Amino acid sequence: MADDKLKTVKIFADGADLDVMLELAGQAEILGFTTNPTLMRQSGVTDYEGFARKLLERVTDRPVCFEVFADEHSEMLRQARLIASWGSNVYVKVPVTDTHGASTAAVLRDLALSGVHLNVTALMTVAQVELVSAAIADGPSAIISVFAGRIADTGRDPIPLMKSALEKMAPYPKLELLWASPREILNVRQADAIGVHIITVTPQLLKKLATFGRDLNAFSLETVRMFHSDAITAGYIL
Repeated sequence: MADDKLKTVKIFADGADLDVMLELAGQAEILGFTTNPTLMRQSGVTDYEGFARKLLERVTDRPVCFEVFADEHSEMLRQARLIASWGSNVYVKVPVTDTHGASTAAVLRDLALSGVHLNVTALMTVAQVELVSAAIADGPSAIISVFAGRIADTGRDPIPLMKSALEKMAPYPKLELLWASPREILNVRQADAIGVHIITVTPQLLKKLATFGRDLNAFSLETVRMFHSDAITAGYIL
């Protein structure tokens, strides 16, 4: 993997395929793991805690992020504390709001003050970053996940927003900004260039890290040969 050409951004693998995650755990350049209920459902996970504990048996030296799925705030607190008890390297993902749009800042503050490592998720505005940073500032190290990829899906350039987020978080050295939902491998470069601390990368995108810095003439020739080979293999005639 060519991440030696990156300056500071840390690569966290994003997914819910246990076998793939355990394979990636053998790669020193993967510095953490994230998942969420949607990815777990898509991967056919039926036993939430069982899946988590199997991963944590093998991954003990890097952050692993698991998300609460409660919507009622007191139940968020209970689930978060339970998830945090699974391992000292667990970061508990809590959404920035509940499903009615009500801020979870009070929940976040309570958890942070009780020593829970948090990964606050689904943020998309600088105002949310500012509110969350203040809420968890007095807790242990934590992550704030801004969904830059989803922001880009709306036709907005996420880079100015991510730069502003870094500025808002600057007074809080225990907090790290995470670029969530990247859409292409270029996003890794972009995150690194502006000083984002972490980026989540799917296994599919991880494979493309090997193309960093490739000679474009050689890449062009490889593409031409691919088209030619596929046409011959398919037996096309005109």
